[in-house]
Amino acid sequence: MPRFTIVIAAYRVQGYLSACLDSVLTQSYPDLEVVAVDDRSPDHCGAIIDAYAARDSRVVPVHQRVNSGPGRARNAGVERAGGDYLLFLDGDDTLAPGTLQGLADRLALTHDPEILYFNHVRTYWSERRAPSLFGELLASAGTDVFAAVERPEFLRLFAMSSNRVYHRDFYLRHGFAFSEGIYEDALLSYKTMLTARRIACVDLVGLEYRQRRVGASTGSPGEKHFIIFQQYARLFDFLDDRPQLDPLRPLLFERAVSHFLFCLDRTSRVATADRPRFFARAAEWYRAHLPAGFTMPVEGRWRFEALASGSFLRYREHELAVRAAAGARKLRRTVRPPLAARAKQGLYRLHRQRPVDPQLAVYSAYWGRGVLCNPGAIYHRARELAPEVHGVWAVKKSEIETLPEGVDYVVTGTRDFYRTVARAKYLINNVNFPNEVVKRPGTVHLQTFHGTPLKCMGLDQQRYPAAAGGMSFGNLLKRIDRWDFALSSNPHSSQIWERVYPAGYRLLEYGYPRNDVFFTATEEDIRRIRAELGIPAGNTALLYAPTLRDYQKGFTPRLDLERLGRELGPETTLLVRAHYSYRPDDELARLQEAGPVIDVSRHRSVEELCLAADALITDYSSMMFDYAVLDRPVVIYADDWDIYRSSRGVYFDLLSGSPGETPGAVARSERELVEVFREGRWCDADATALRTAFRARFCRFDDGHAAERVVRALMLGQDIALPLAPTPQTRPLADSAPAGPRGGVLTAE
Repeated sequence: MPRFTIVIAAYRVQGYLSACLDSVLTQSYPDLEVVAVDDRSPDHCGAIIDAYAARDSRVVPVHQRVNSGPGRARNAGVERAGGDYLLFLDGDDTLAPGTLQGLADRLALTHDPEILYFNHVRTYWSERRAPSLFGELLASAGTDVFAAVERPEFLRLFAMSSNRVYHRDFYLRHGFAFSEGIYEDALLSYKTMLTARRIACVDLVGLEYRQRRVGASTGSPGEKHFIIFQQYARLFDFLDDRPQLDPLRPLLFERAVSHFLFCLDRTSRVATADRPRFFARAAEWYRAHLPAGFTMPVEGRWRFEALASGSFLRYREHELAVRAAAGARKLRRTVRPPLAARAKQGLYRLHRQRPVDPQLAVYSAYWGRGVLCNPGAIYHRARELAPEVHGVWAVKKSEIETLPEGVDYVVTGTRDFYRTVARAKYLINNVNFPNEVVKRPGTVHLQTFHGTPLKCMGLDQQRYPAAAGGMSFGNLLKRIDRWDFALSSNPHSSQIWERVYPAGYRLLEYGYPRNDVFFTATEEDIRRIRAELGIPAGNTALLYAPTLRDYQKGFTPRLDLERLGRELGPETTLLVRAHYSYRPDDELARLQEAGPVIDVSRHRSVEELCLAADALITDYSSMMFDYAVLDRPVVIYADDWDIYRSSRGVYFDLLSGSPGETPGAVARSERELVEVFREGRWCDADATALRTAFRARFCRFDDGHAAERVVRALMLGQDIALPLAPTPQTRPLADSAPAGPRGGVLTAE
């Protein structure tokens, strides 16, 4: 029998669940089991749980047949528990290192109490950490063991499910269980504390209690929040059967009413339109349960007085007075925007008064660089499937000449741009539209992204100031709040996007539209592309595509390209593509003139370059994930991995050599890179096995129909399910292993 059973309830926490499980399974105290309950989550929570259970026998997976809420999910976990003590975690919380050892030590010191309370810290999406208010109270208990009637001040501890452990025999003997609906943890917290005769505490900050920006069960308003009155009514029914607890009624009454007022003052829980009704229910509950001898608290007394009087008008008058004073202070700090900005905003507001055009779509890619990437693929597919939707591209003035013939466009920042964006129903981008663009009712914003994340993105960049580059995370949150949909190319991306871009959008796990061409290109297309690039017939073409370095200005090849060309021989052609953020490089131009390389940095189509190349050499570029769809060799050249990882942060160890993490052969120096090709390790059986596992993990949704799914879902209103794509091993590709110097090529479907 393990000492601890950690019951983890998981629903829509795919971006956090792995961190939660890791925090438990890596504890220094190993005598534990994890009962992980998938509460019929519609995302990848169930698969994550099963993957952990497959590699760690301490994980017991439980899959609910229907979504039943966190309370019933925890109850289902208790039924499978076998440990001495129960600890409940939500799937987005984590345990601090050493927590279980600290709890085990205190349990031994206090001779196995029925409940042991410990401390927590709130961790926010903004990377802020806030200590709890209960450290001194917990520390004051020392090693004492007591009942609540003896130390009523401990009833002020945060009434949640995860800051304590319960002796399982005590929990089962009294028939405790979580009730249905939210706020179920408050009810159970008080009932267990009032029942226990042996309570102990330790001032150990063990729980990292995550405050998500979106997605929490209490984070959206609605009728579900009215159940709070029923939950606390059940608590007072519980007290009715235990007259010995009557001295505690005034304190519990104050805790209940404070909880009601907390919810009332937060629009994330009680919508503005529902506030009068919520207040009336609270006032009714107040009158029905007011205990004799209750004294209103000094702080916030006016709130209790208004509730006791039953007058929402009185409450609002005082509330508005407080807000008006705060607003006046803020206004004095506000600087008026410049005249030109106000004029632009006025023009934009004027256009927003006009009706939304249901047949107008605005596309943009890479901050106005042209018809590219996922938006470009969606645009072309929409012209076929939804020709009634007129597509307009927002581009920089410098890119007008690069646009294909027949493409309608507006220049970003101009009057035409604001007029068009103001009225368009569909706004599709692989980065973001300017901050001043407003999400109008009835419009549809799609964020397509432009890569699979290896490096840290979004809010995770807060931990890496050099990578953030002065980014305003407040503006980032405003931009992502405009999104209605966001594309994902694999489950890994889904888990990252939901966590680092927390907003109310819906993830579309459709694959990347820009990769559709890998399934439709013919051998003739590939021959044409290679000829246009100047690749000699019969040569092996290697595409070298390093990524951007946040710690380095300008493009500096990390390889001696001239020497590499000589080492690999005349039958090898090096295609070199600098990151699009860099300006044209004179040295690359010189090398192209001399013959060893072909500079493809300004080639308009990354997809064509991938089709032309027999193998990809990269470091940390997300191009590796797209190129893996082709099932051609990927070689990682990572001479500065340690620096890159520490300056930017990464989500997995690309160089580990583990299936699903490393896509092929790895070189840490230029000499190793040459040897990888000379010895054939770039395309041998080991490299092929790694590539196969990598594709299985990251290319699952790509099947050549991603753009079609997007158009049908967004513009044609069709309910599109997840792609039923063939597995990467059985997709319609040519032989995946290179034959001789050339890699396999793609055939038509």
